[in-house]
Amino acid sequence: MSNIDKVYTKKQQEIYRDVGSKDWFILILHGAKRSGKTQLNNDLFLRELIRVKKIANMEKVDKPQYILAGFSKSTIYQNVLIELSSKYGIDFKFDKLGNFTMLGVYVVQVGHGKIDGLGRIRGMTSYGAYVNEASLANELVFDEIRSRCSGKGARIICDTNPDNPEHWLKKEYIDNPTDRILSYKFTIFDNTFLDKRYLQSTIDTTPDGMFTERNIYGNWVSGEGVVYKGFDPKRHYVKSLDGIRFSSYIAGVDWGYGHYGSIVVFGISNDGKYYMIEEHAEQYQEIDFWVAVAKDIANRYKGIVFYCDSARVEHIDRFSREGLVAYMADKAVIPGIEAVSILYKTDKLFIYEYIAKRFKEEIYSYVWATNYRSDEVKKEFDDVMDSMRYALYSYEQGLGSIKTMDRSVLGL
Repeated sequence: MSNIDKVYTKKQQEIYRDVGSKDWFILILHGAKRSGKTQLNNDLFLRELIRVKKIANMEKVDKPQYILAGFSKSTIYQNVLIELSSKYGIDFKFDKLGNFTMLGVYVVQVGHGKIDGLGRIRGMTSYGAYVNEASLANELVFDEIRSRCSGKGARIICDTNPDNPEHWLKKEYIDNPTDRILSYKFTIFDNTFLDKRYLQSTIDTTPDGMFTERNIYGNWVSGEGVVYKGFDPKRHYVKSLDGIRFSSYIAGVDWGYGHYGSIVVFGISNDGKYYMIEEHAEQYQEIDFWVAVAKDIANRYKGIVFYCDSARVEHIDRFSREGLVAYMADKAVIPGIEAVSILYKTDKLFIYEYIAKRFKEEIYSYVWATNYRSDEVKKEFDDVMDSMRYALYSYEQGLGSIKTMDRSVLGL
């Protein structure tokens, strides 16, 4: 095995050679999770900074600028900077704007997930950009990044997981190849450094359908039909809770009035499985009703946490004033659906059938919407489904630190 074979997979080596031998403007690495896209782009980022500094020296530019973009500054730190620091021992020194100088190039960090990312780069001349998680970028911000890369020899490197097949990044860039745009698709099998046990367990636990196509095979596909295809009434309904010992309890809250409001309660067993043990779903009820329901639940399940829909922050504030432990839920739809789907597939989520009245009406009617450029779930029969997702995904993410309902803090 050569030294380069110890560092890069065959797929990464192929791309590394192409990048060095071809004249291009945009490079897009897209495909499966854990396939080696970001690892390669992180190294190409360093290589680009070295190249940019050489060009700037020839042009007698003392402080060339470069854009480092991600969904947010925290994801840039997690996906790029920590990885580079761990791999190469780099100690990043940030200025008061959160930017840093590296290899003689001034690197400007930009959160591309929201439109306000425009203000960070408007008017600047950049010698290139590294766009992490490109499919999550606001299209206007991505377009501004592209237009800002006007320095001599500027190039843009991107990586992304697959998204909806109608996504602008796929339709306008990946599906429109030119000699100025290089794009490469990855599957998880391209990462030959993955531990075989990890690879097999990932395949076994990834939900069927859209998530397998995207996360394993790197395909840009949309969801079709029922969202929770892995739900099996024969496996996931339980007739009795006798003999199950619960170590803790959590609840999910979806506010409603014309459509159903709902509170669902999960018991977490000693072996880490989730059981939905209560369901409260009603229409045309005011906040006083839901406070009474939640207080009754809290009296019976000591220490229970309520993960709540952030659409009505004043209701969460009311819960808190009433002495309830209430947090804003993490409402990320696709990651949340994936997390719940994994729990079904791995038989870690069960429904006490006796209490599952609204659940039974929703589970097979909760479907993917069609004809969207982004992933959307049809906004029908989603109330208990949402409250379940709020509780399970938020708890799985370790959420539990945001208690303030102050609108200025929330950016409202």
